Amino acid sequence: MNLPLNQRFRGFLPVVVDVESAGFEAHRHALLEIAAIVITHADGQWQLGPRHHFHVEPFAGAELDPAALAFNGIDPYQPLRGALPEAEVFGTLYRALRKAVKEAHCRRAVLVGHNAHFDLSFLHAAEKRLRLKNSPFHPFSVIDTVSLAALALAETVLAKAVQKAGLAWDGREAHSALYDAERTAELFCWIVNRYDRLEDDAGAALSTSIC
Repeated sequence: MNLPLNQRFRGFLPVVVDVESAGFEAHRHALLEIAAIVITHADGQWQLGPRHHFHVEPFAGAELDPAALAFNGIDPYQPLRGALPEAEVFGTLYRALRKAVKEAHCRRAVLVGHNAHFDLSFLHAAEKRLRLKNSPFHPFSVIDTVSLAALALAETVLAKAVQKAGLAWDGREAHSALYDAERTAELFCWIVNRYDRLEDDAGAALSTSIC
């Protein structure tokens, strides 16, 4: 499928997002880390573009679930984390993404993620706290790599899908927002590139049979 970037996904720019949090409830639990990777298209291939990564200070009144912190290994108040306030993180990130959308001649960004609505819920909660009205992301549409991996690889677990696709996976690095976002982005590109090749091959075979 040889379409330009701004037409391939109905005018949306794919941006892979992964968050690490202090629990599962976006309005109660702190957002602690966020990574976003812009997907680009060059030489007929979908690939990873600019990366944005931030450690985030817990918002005032945020709850911290000890089980969640044990799982992701984050100490929210470790001074060496270099955590920034939510307002600074989202101001910087959203300016960069709006610029990327404009440069790609897209309408807006669409969030790509593994269990994407979980990540989107934390963005929405932060936007509400910060009273942001100009999110670059579509408010409810997402591209979920769980569904894509289930279709393409018969797997739904990120680690298993990545490895089944023949991509690198290091369990020691997992549950870092940047690492998980990079692996999710690689998986997304692998699936879309594979589909596009299959469609192109089918189209070429059809043209040959007609001739």
